[in-house]
Amino acid sequence: MSHKRICVYFTMLSLMLMPGFAVDAGAATITGKALFEGQTPVAQPVRMEADPVCLSLHTEPVTTEEVVANPNGTLKNVFVYVKEGLSGKSFPAPTTPVLFDQIGCKYEPHVLGVQVNQPFEILNSDGTLHNVHALAKTNKEFNIGMPIKGMKIKKQFTAPEVMVKMKCEVHPWMAAYVGVLDHPFFAVSGDDGSFQIKDLAPGNYVLEAWHEKYGTATQNVTI
Repeated sequence: MSHKRICVYFTMLSLMLMPGFAVDAGAATITGKALFEGQTPVAQPVRMEADPVCLSLHTEPVTTEEVVANPNGTLKNVFVYVKEGLSGKSFPAPTTPVLFDQIGCKYEPHVLGVQVNQPFEILNSDGTLHNVHALAKTNKEFNIGMPIKGMKIKKQFTAPEVMVKMKCEVHPWMAAYVGVLDHPFFAVSGDDGSFQIKDLAPGNYVLEAWHEKYGTATQNVTI
């Protein structure tokens, strides 16, 4: 039954793209919203009683982030990126690290993007043991315990991969997803479902939207 629900919702995940506008000479920005059609799912509670430290970090109930949908039909945590249209072009990796935090016994952010060979900084902001296990298939898998508050480690992904699942072997409710690309043209939909991809040159592109439960949707875009 669960597989059937995913298939149905997969067809209901869509992108609404608004025309790009000029940013500077020869570049444009694509803006849009990730939309969810159908009855808004009820977020499920996260049970943290197994770790008293985790439980003490929250005064309000914590819910899962697998589906964060709004009553107006917008969907958070959709990874949107240029899938086709950049062949033959290269983009140097930024030297600024992407921060991936373990805070409140949750991964933050839940969905994020990083470029190939860009520094990927993992932080433990909690006073309890955490673990970050990258279930990579194209990249090298890693599984690291982080027992100390304030502990940081730096990693890199060396090949494109959409998506790499991150999980904690200590706290089974902790999961996140990382999109690894060889270019900077990606975004994650925010609280209101909106996203923005900046500085694309004129051309024909295929955008793909990825969601951890509802699958993928693609759309052709001409700038």
